[in-house]
Amino acid sequence: MTDYDDDQQEPKPAFGKWLLSQRDRGDWVDGIADAARADRTFPKNGDPEAVRAHLRKQQADGDAFAAIDDAESDWMAV
Repeated sequence: MTDYDDDQQEPKPAFGKWLLSQRDRGDWVDGIADAARADRTFPKNGDPEAVRAHLRKQQADGDAFAAIDDAESDWMAV
């Protein structure tokens, strides 16, 4: 007999990796995800704060930070 633990979940992906996987959402996250995929220095294994720090270094505009805020909310719900 095998016991299954239905409460066990796969670990949450790193925020950076999750963001890179976002496509065709129809919201602001699409644009920031496209830009992240094009950026070879994007912190793939980074948490939301690492991504924000990277955006600050890139002198991103306020819309990019708003998109990261939206993306973080969705990622937290995963």
